[in-house]
Amino acid sequence: MNSYRDIIKAPIITEKTSELANHNTITFSVDIKANKTQIKQAIEKIFNVKVESVNTINVKPRKKRVGKYAGKTSRVKKAIVKLSEGSSIELN
Repeated sequence: MNSYRDIIKAPIITEKTSELANHNTITFSVDIKANKTQIKQAIEKIFNVKVESVNTINVKPRKKRVGKYAGKTSRVKKAIVKLSEGSSIELN
């Protein structure tokens, strides 16, 4: 990885992740090749917070069809990051 910004792609904002944010847990879309240690270091450096734990999920591509054309969605890796007590990230 070249930099921490290459590891963390974007926050994932849904109803479920908004509910988790109330419990100091934020969800991010991350690079597929990143491991938990790299994700933890990137979050701590970018947002200047203390990370308690990182859980990752590999989302496999799904088959999609538009008319006669068939294809697949892109694969994604999600990171669910639990922040330590007193740390918070503002996502607007």
